[in-house]
Amino acid sequence: MRGTDEAGRAADKAVATVEAIGAIGAVNGLTARWAGAMSDRTLSSDGTVFSAAGVWPLLAFLADGAAGAARSELGEALGLPADRAAGAARELLDGLAGVRGLDSALGLALGLWTWRTVELRDEWAAGLPAGTHGVLTGDEGIDRRALDAWAAKHTGGQIDRMPVTLRPNTALVLATALTLRTDWEVPFQGDLMPWRDADRAGLTRTTPDLDAVAVARTPSGAVTVATVRGTNGLDVLLLLGDEELGPGEVIGAGVEVLAGTRAAVPGSRLPLGQAGPGLLIQKLPCFAPEPPSLKLDTVEFTLAAEHDLAARPELFGLATATDGASGHFPGISAAPLARISGRQSATASFSAEGFRAAAVTAFEMLWLGLPENEPQHETLRVHATFDRPFGFLAVHRDTRLVLAAGWVIDPEPFREDDLDEAG
Repeated sequence: MRGTDEAGRAADKAVATVEAIGAIGAVNGLTARWAGAMSDRTLSSDGTVFSAAGVWPLLAFLADGAAGAARSELGEALGLPADRAAGAARELLDGLAGVRGLDSALGLALGLWTWRTVELRDEWAAGLPAGTHGVLTGDEGIDRRALDAWAAKHTGGQIDRMPVTLRPNTALVLATALTLRTDWEVPFQGDLMPWRDADRAGLTRTTPDLDAVAVARTPSGAVTVATVRGTNGLDVLLLLGDEELGPGEVIGAGVEVLAGTRAAVPGSRLPLGQAGPGLLIQKLPCFAPEPPSLKLDTVEFTLAAEHDLAARPELFGLATATDGASGHFPGISAAPLARISGRQSATASFSAEGFRAAAVTAFEMLWLGLPENEPQHETLRVHATFDRPFGFLAVHRDTRLVLAAGWVIDPEPFREDDLDEAG
């Protein structure tokens, strides 16, 4: 028991260091801006999931090695000066490595792979965690297997492919992998949930904590915030806004509530009647004394998404870094690195027992001057309309760091055995 307590204190100390340098607010700020850049046109018919916590350290290390306009843009996207970025990223990685609720052996892992001919600047390389640097052989099959194995290992198999193209002149890959999981303090029971076009796999539970729900008011409308507590210091906030609010407004309000910049009235202080979106407060007759209770009905969902970070260069500070010219990252290497691209693969699952999520994020740099093999195919995605979508934030309780976020549109279909299992 003593060893467990000491490990917990060490993790808390590490996370407190992260909080002190402002990385928490910077990462959460990127979460809100990313959500704000989404719209009904950019979401697939299933919804989406993303992790700014997986992108932010990579942008920080890129900023540390960048120069000129690329450095300024990356610093602005980070929400911290570029000269502080690498130190903040190291503290974030070290802090999350010991946070209970993240995989204790993996945490937020960082990986770097380069050609042997790419000589890294000593000062930049010294700032990377130990054991980070691997080698790209130039053989696409060998490199693909190695990178995919790393992604699978560091996400417990939830994501089995590194989101990079691996062109013949790919000379550098910088990546993170994030895994989180928690079980609920109070599990849900399976139920049937009407969801406009069809019945869905519903979840229901009743608890005595009225303040596990709250309502925040924004200039555009109201947002109901329901907190589902995990057993290991991770919580999931379910966010239901007025029907006219979009993902950015709803998720942004949730981030503001976490930061304390947006007031939220707890359930015990809300008036009777329709107190917020999807929230009804009543006084009901009963045959014997009963304590107040909160009934939470939601849906089971599983989400997977792919994000092209270079498609939103202003959001991630990549406008100059992705212009195809070399010389933007002299602090990383003297090699002619150019044409940076970045992608994220993310997944999340909310069930009766708990929550699971993972994200792998990777930036790829090319060696300038060699021919490129560009993808020759496109994928068409059909968008559909669903009733009452909602957002979510997966949050480390003590620091309020948002580890994953998303928008639910198409929850799991209803299965007849759900009611049977619920008894």
